[in-house]
Amino acid sequence: MKSVAYGVENATSPVALMNIERREPGQHDVLIDIMYCGICHSDIHQARNEWGGHSLYPMVPGHEIVGRVSKVGSHAKKFKVGQLVGVGCMVDSCRHCEACQDGVEQYCDDSVFTYNARDPKHGGLTFGGYAERITVDENFVVSVPENLDTKAVAPLLCAGITLYSPLKHWNVQPG
Repeated sequence: MKSVAYGVENATSPVALMNIERREPGQHDVLIDIMYCGICHSDIHQARNEWGGHSLYPMVPGHEIVGRVSKVGSHAKKFKVGQLVGVGCMVDSCRHCEACQDGVEQYCDDSVFTYNARDPKHGGLTFGGYAERITVDENFVVSVPENLDTKAVAPLLCAGITLYSPLKHWNVQPG
């Protein structure tokens, strides 16, 4: 399905409107209408190819996504249409390596990032959250409480988890 997005054609082009193709939701996917997407400095580094020539173009950055589910795949069970959700920096992994089996997919050698990645299961490039909508496997979507300020939630999906994760992992306590 067609989607309007903001992205770059190459490392020197200005960020501009572009039309991208989003896949229809598969059996375990949710389609999310994007409401907000945070701006992370890594988006700029990727768009400008400042990290050693690994940028893929065209590119639609954005990995701090908050929106509402607008469609649910036939076997997706975790979310309902209308639910407020978020998507961080990953949209898939291999699901069978040791890291995936241990629930730490972020260490998977075959991680699929929200943007600037090749999607081995669906083909083509992944495009991020500076767009109208995104299709994501339900296992890489998180529920967002309705009582939160939605425009303030998006940065939590990167900067927030970057701080929270090690505090939780190391069981940091007061003092």
